[in-house]
Amino acid sequence: MHVVPVPALADNYIWLLHDDGGHAIVVDPGEAEPVERALAARGLALRAILLTHHHADHIGGAAALRARHGVPVYAPHDERIAIATHPVVDGERVRLDAPRAQFEVLAVPGHTLSHIAYVGEGVLLSGDTLFSLGCGRLFEGTPAQMLASLDRLAALPGDTLVCCGHEYTAANGRFALTVEPDNRALQERLQRVAELRARNAPSLPVPLSSELDCNPFLRTDSEAVTAWARRQGADDRVARFAAVRAAKDQFRS
Repeated sequence: MHVVPVPALADNYIWLLHDDGGHAIVVDPGEAEPVERALAARGLALRAILLTHHHADHIGGAAALRARHGVPVYAPHDERIAIATHPVVDGERVRLDAPRAQFEVLAVPGHTLSHIAYVGEGVLLSGDTLFSLGCGRLFEGTPAQMLASLDRLAALPGDTLVCCGHEYTAANGRFALTVEPDNRALQERLQRVAELRARNAPSLPVPLSSELDCNPFLRTDSEAVTAWARRQGADDRVARFAAVRAAKDQFRS
């Protein structure tokens, strides 16, 4: 399976997954036109659409793509996603024949209450739950919900490629350094990101193992993050996570 980040809107990525036979899946198409251009450039036929949550920058192009290509649309159970043809729930498997692929659905509330992720074929399609070096804002869920969701994702195999919804890595990394300034893996990751972005290349996908070494939101139990959180008056795991998330909300890079 080939995994292609398709830039859209200001800083979104639409994920295009395709096989060598010309069959493709798109994930979170906030716009239709970048998908159409990517399909045409590669000679691909769209076979399915996967959606992680209801925000317009992730579903805005789905209706047009569905109308043109007549493909199924997999999405969480949420009345705000009217375009869904196949609502899916936690633990369900999305099985496709062309391209031949299988994804497990994971409920990951926090950014939104109905947010889901898809994992399979060596990739994690995390939407706005897990970003590289960050995580999504808590628009609907609680810190406890988001932490539990991130714990689920952190337990996946380390070689899983994280495919998230935005190019936020550099800005997230600048914040992460305020929490863990001595984290050598984080410093090296940011150097690589700077090199990629200097030539307008995406910083994604990234192995989950790198995120476990660098992302403060996945490192709530690490010595450095624990020490940082205690200086903010946060002791238990949820409080530590909430303190990091609150600091990120206030951070201006």
